[in-house]
Amino acid sequence: MTYKAVIIDDEKPARDIIRTFLRDIAEIEVLAECSDGFSGLKAVQELKPDLVFLDIQMPKLTGFEVLELIENPPVIIFSTAYDQYAIKAFEMNAADYILKPYSRERFTQAVGKAVARLQSGLSVQPEIQKILQSADEKEELLQRIAVKTRHKVHVVGVSEIIFLEAEGDYVMIHTKEGKYLKEKTMKYFESHLDSEKFIRVHRSFIVNAEKIERIELYDKESYSVILKNGASLRASSSGYKLLKQVLHM
Repeated sequence: MTYKAVIIDDEKPARDIIRTFLRDIAEIEVLAECSDGFSGLKAVQELKPDLVFLDIQMPKLTGFEVLELIENPPVIIFSTAYDQYAIKAFEMNAADYILKPYSRERFTQAVGKAVARLQSGLSVQPEIQKILQSADEKEELLQRIAVKTRHKVHVVGVSEIIFLEAEGDYVMIHTKEGKYLKEKTMKYFESHLDSEKFIRVHRSFIVNAEKIERIELYDKESYSVILKNGASLRASSSGYKLLKQVLHM
């Protein structure tokens, strides 16, 4: 049986190596190779491959950002230069990865494992979710957020965020250009955004301090945060204390 594959890696030599190594593996047919996460995501959604070779460190969209946006993910073989957080995420969840630079033997071993997984017919969705959850533990401030609306991908720079709003198991990201729903928690954003710029003013709201117009007394023990775009958000007592602290009120 032949399995269809897509290669996603921003480095041409890396893509060439994968193609070269695959010449000796009759079970794998390459449908497309992509040099960035945007085209890679599009190829996966349109071609529906059985297997994806996915680089982690890429500009525009990282491998993890691509992974977040893929619906019904296929079997993935991750490739990465040394990244302790990525490797930890893979090893914790029994995912296979090839560490650059890798040998033909190691590559063949990874493909053999992927083929066995494909033959088993088991879903990779639980594994992928655990990998993304493990990767979220990386203590690194966000510079951008990748979101998908229908069939279009948007990359939102954190400076564009006006405020974040809790929406059940999701978070609504409000920007000047529009609103975007992201399957993350408020706790995730609270720990991955700069606390000197983004303030958790309420359990339901995180506000970009640069977008605040003024703060008004709402009633005896609560306040309203009025934003430059005209939005008015309730601030809890603890949120107001944080505002005072960050804004030096």
